[in-house]
Amino acid sequence: MNALVSKCSFRSHKSHTFFLTLVLSFASLVTIDEAVAKTFNNCTELNKVFRGGVALPGAVNSGGKTRFAPKFSKKLYLENQKSDRDKDGIACER
Repeated sequence: MNALVSKCSFRSHKSHTFFLTLVLSFASLVTIDEAVAKTFNNCTELNKVFRGGVALPGAVNSGGKTRFAPKFSKKLYLENQKSDRDKDGIACER
């Protein structure tokens, strides 16, 4: 009986460690996009990566209808703010 209890608690510990590792790995993947904000030289380069441009969270397009939704990221927008010609909080919208 003691061997069975030891074996079960070892498996439980192993699965908890796996779950914790999985959660931490996922959390780091979610934030890596925000951590690495790239500055693009122009809208052509930016739109190759983000078809709808980049925007501040909550920004609304003032220039009319667009074909693609922007990537909402404060860091990305601030790095590429120079490309926001109409100053609506969305850079390189298409």
